[in-house]
Formats: sequence, C-alpha cells, structure tokens
Amino acid sequence: MTGFNKVILLGNCVRDPELRYTPSGTAVSDFRLAVNRYFGSGENRKQETLFIDVQAWGKSAETLSRYLRKGNAILVEGRLVLDQWEANGERRSKIRVVAENFQFMPRSSSSGSSGSHAQERPSAPPRNETPHTEDDEDIPF
Repeated sequence: MTGFNKVILLGNCVRDPELRYTPSGTAVSDFRLAVNRYFGSGENRKQETLFIDVQAWGKSAETLSRYLRKGNAILVEGRLVLDQWEANGERRSKIRVVAENFQFMPRSSSSGSSGSHAQERPSAPPRNETPHTEDDEDIPF
C-alpha cells in the first residue's frame, strides 16, 4: 500500500520569513503560521491555535521572503516532513510542512494595520489565479 502526504493550511504568518542559501546556492525560507480552529457555540465557543513551521525552497522561498510579512494571511499546500536531531543527549523531533504551492490571501477588513508599520512592508503581489509552484520559471504574478 502506498501513502499519501498532503496538507493544506490557511493561516497568518507569525514572523517575517527567514531567507538563507544552501552551499550550492539554493534559496530556503522558513516561516511560521498560526492556524485557528473554532469549535463550540454561544458562550462555549472556543478557539484553538496551532503554530506550524513551514519551509519553502527555490524561487518559492525567494518570493515568500520578498512579499510575506508578519500578520499576512497565506494559503499553503505542501507535505509533512519529520525533522530529527539530538540535543543534550536526548533525541528530539518535530513535524514541519514543506511548501509545494502557496497563494497570498487578501487582507480582511478587520485586520487593519497601523500607519507606519504598513509603510515598512513591500506591496504584496496581485493574487494569483493559480498557485505558485517551485517549477515555475518566472515569478507567478
């Protein structure tokens, strides 16, 4: 039996992406998403927030690093990977998402931004009709 590993997340970027390059020159960008889930109703309505690490490679990494900022909403499609390492003699692990496609999402009217902070951000690209993939030769917008 073969497996299937696909995840789709819609959330807000928690911090600006960190861009770096491998020794061979490949771009890698890491960022974290906050993904909310609401459940219950009325006075029992609750919110659960997951913080998920995401990693993008190649042109996707460069595009995300250029346009994605803390607080921006983004849709990410990717696959789960397990990172394992040893720290202080203990085996550690964590699951992260490797982004395969993404789409910048429009700002909601309730997300407002302060004047000076908004000026520091580069303007976001227009929304794509199709999601961006690593294989795209040109920037998708």
